[in-house]
Amino acid sequence: MRVREPGKHFIEEDDLSKVSRTIIKKYFYGVVVMAEKTPSIFEEIIDITEKAELAEALAKELAKYTIYDIMNIRAWQEREIESLPSPYREKARPYFIEWHIGRYMKAMAMLSNGDYRSFKGPIKDLSRFREFCDAQSKSMKERYDRDDDDPLYGVFNGRYYLLLSCFYMFVLDQPGHPIGTPFPGGFTVRQQGDEFYCPIREKEKDIWYSICNFCPAKQDEKNR
Repeated sequence: MRVREPGKHFIEEDDLSKVSRTIIKKYFYGVVVMAEKTPSIFEEIIDITEKAELAEALAKELAKYTIYDIMNIRAWQEREIESLPSPYREKARPYFIEWHIGRYMKAMAMLSNGDYRSFKGPIKDLSRFREFCDAQSKSMKERYDRDDDDPLYGVFNGRYYLLLSCFYMFVLDQPGHPIGTPFPGGFTVRQQGDEFYCPIREKEKDIWYSICNFCPAKQDEKNR
């Protein structure tokens, strides 16, 4: 079965998870996933220097995702959460939801209310921001060229995840993972004064495109 919004591309319903199929039948029948899969956004924003301009560009790009897209991402995320062992699963769930959904809602509220204009001044670490854009542009092109449709980190959903991470790390100057996010071993992302500390900040250097390598948080010395 195929569903579409008038004038938009079709998607195969069989490609959706069981949860997503229930959602589309019960609530959003006729809404289609966003067709655009181009990785060029990070090439387009790399020369931005002001926070307000970056906030607007990222929020407008995120606004292209439909409510069905967000529900589909949420369904896949829940499937991943369910695969985690208990009790870590229960502790991590609210932070994972905030990471992918709560942050999106906040960005959309800023766009709707015009609050992005309140961000004054330049991007705090312009060099790190440009390194992030360059790395993610290359990463997304590689995924695009091999037609990577991994449900969470392929071209489509991975782009969404990176847009949100960029918004928080370079507009709000906050960690890539939400404050309080738990990690195995009892460690969490934490804030102390104006500084942020993450237990895995320097643990993914071998993965050149990982957001951890561009995060404003510092490595938590308690988890060296």
